[in-house]
Amino acid sequence: MKDFESRWENLVRAARQAPVSEDVTIPYGFATRVAARALAGESRPVWLAVCGRFSARALWVACLLVVASAAANYLAFAGGEDEEQSLLDPVSEVLSNS
Repeated sequence: MKDFESRWENLVRAARQAPVSEDVTIPYGFATRVAARALAGESRPVWLAVCGRFSARALWVACLLVVASAAANYLAFAGGEDEEQSLLDPVSEVLSNS
């Protein structure tokens, strides 16, 4: 720990002696170089591009399936209670007879 403290003090002393630069402008052509590097970057593998292309379609299909299943489930329960279901439910028979 003592070694860390001495190194830390040396770094702090060196940082305090560093010159302060008031000119904080971006070098000429910096934005152009950054944009060129971004566009010249390595392209994605083919399989990753295919997955990316079909993932949005798969999301839409999944959303449509969720909406369709919710609608089908709602329509099944909105129709009321069937006689066949009440015959298979002994608890409802006992409660309705009491």
